[in-house]
Amino acid sequence: MKFTIEEVTVYFPYDNIYPEQYAYMIELKRTLDAKGHCLLEMPTGTGKTIALLSLITSYTLSKPQSPLKLIYCTRTVHEMEKTLAELRLLHDYMVKSIGPAAKMLALGLSSRKNLCINNRVLAAENRDSVDAGCRKLTASWVRAVAAENPDVPSCEFFEQYERAGDAAVLPPGVYTLQDLRVFGKQKGWCPYFLARHMVQFANVVVYSYQYLLDPKVAAIISKEMQKESVVVFDEAHNIDNVCIEALSVSVRRQTIDGARRNINRMRQEIDKFKATDAGRLRAEYNRLVEGLALRGDLPAADGWLANPALPDDILKEAVPGNIRKAEHFVQVLRRLVQYLEGRLETENVEKDNPVSFVSSILNQAGIDQKTLKFCYDRLHSLMMTLEITDTDEFLHVQTICDFATLVGTYARGFSIIIEPFDERMPHIPDPVLQLCCHDASLAIRPVFERFQSVVITSGTLSPIDLYPRLLNFHPVVSRSFTMSLTRDCICPMVLTRGSDQLPVSTKFDMRSDPGVVRNYGRLLLDMASVVPDGIVCFFVSYSYMDGIVNSWNESGILRDIMQYKLVLIETQDVVETTLALDNYRRACDCGRGAIFFSVAR
Repeated sequence: MKFTIEEVTVYFPYDNIYPEQYAYMIELKRTLDAKGHCLLEMPTGTGKTIALLSLITSYTLSKPQSPLKLIYCTRTVHEMEKTLAELRLLHDYMVKSIGPAAKMLALGLSSRKNLCINNRVLAAENRDSVDAGCRKLTASWVRAVAAENPDVPSCEFFEQYERAGDAAVLPPGVYTLQDLRVFGKQKGWCPYFLARHMVQFANVVVYSYQYLLDPKVAAIISKEMQKESVVVFDEAHNIDNVCIEALSVSVRRQTIDGARRNINRMRQEIDKFKATDAGRLRAEYNRLVEGLALRGDLPAADGWLANPALPDDILKEAVPGNIRKAEHFVQVLRRLVQYLEGRLETENVEKDNPVSFVSSILNQAGIDQKTLKFCYDRLHSLMMTLEITDTDEFLHVQTICDFATLVGTYARGFSIIIEPFDERMPHIPDPVLQLCCHDASLAIRPVFERFQSVVITSGTLSPIDLYPRLLNFHPVVSRSFTMSLTRDCICPMVLTRGSDQLPVSTKFDMRSDPGVVRNYGRLLLDMASVVPDGIVCFFVSYSYMDGIVNSWNESGILRDIMQYKLVLIETQDVVETTLALDNYRRACDCGRGAIFFSVAR
């Protein structure tokens, strides 16, 4: 169907529209007209995604003189694929209604692991290993050697993509990750680098939050995005946590041990280059005297993660003299690792602020604040000079330099917390030093400042007036919508007593009581025996969920529950949780039924 909202003709690919969808579009149009930002809350299942896509694409179509780019951010790959499927349906309807004038280019962008079609690289176990496997075949120095020696392996898909040059483009259409892989195989081009190249020309880009909020990724992937863009953060009820995690770093004993191995390897490589190609190290030194090389000058395949600090906070000046020479920088890293190892040797929880922590590093390790600020970029320069491609092996020293750069850059909005053990296992020493960001507005501030409109939307944003304070912005529209129901299908109940009439509650002083745990388990068992398909059970925290599930397992309640339904559990790993949700849906669809244990946040 198509209809008009003021002067904009909206193309909507379904025959019916909910009243809240129409009201949602009106508020969204007000935001676009005002060239400002907005907060929109609408319950899950009311068609929020298609309402967003329909209004923004129709709005852009109505203003050909000032086209808007849509940057749609999702939390998971599964949500990305769902969004692109809806967009394809909309695109087909618009082309059918208007003709070729409605054609657009829309694509999803994900990691190499989700887009690579080289079987040798895909054989790696995880994302970091796939990234490193790709660099081993596509780095400029590897390709230079492979051009002279056919026995040196390279990636035929990347080589063909490079040879195609300007001809390597995507025709108009909507491309899911699978579509990109199929297209890449047909043309013999690398779909990952093709997608990265086409992002700047696409009308609609769908990718992860991190590609805009994590400075290390955003500086590489999103630096070419135009200001005249609408950024949508979908399912953004946890966006403050995402922002905080993007600027937080944890250092453990494993990190210290791994960083030492990395430093020893770099020292060996430096000695080798001194003996065989000292001119390369001298050239790097001269370049650092003038200032770090701009990343924009690097080939796309050579680009590593960018500086973890926000763009406006990165110093635009020459590297300090004490770390310009490669061997001097390695010595600085050794002293920093030794200092951090000493701080991990604690029996009590310690809290510090960045200013006093940096002062302590200066007094005990002789490393000043400016040197700390440059650690990450100096590491990147050294890795490039030493032509290191197995970057997955250097994640530990990268974490140390992340930590150093952030703690040296920010004096406010952060705390350093040192814990001697995990609260869930207090008898096992597992110290962790955390640089914790407390200010969610830091990571998202460049997005608000850079793009014309930012839409933060979700099924649950209550209390909605909290988000402007958390993220430090002023929305031109802030609105919450209700769901249209044709019948009473929600029955809220508050349980105060179990089947044995004992009180039940998740209050802190009662939640671990054996009677409360037992009664909640019996309630879930009784529900599982009569409720068809799916049940979602929320817990107050991950640690509480772990404790309850263990108790139910020991008492046999969990075994009894699984006689009726499968049990799937949310974890703090996004990939595992996405897989669990997918299996939960499949179990409900096939009639087996499932219970999903989740954490209420």
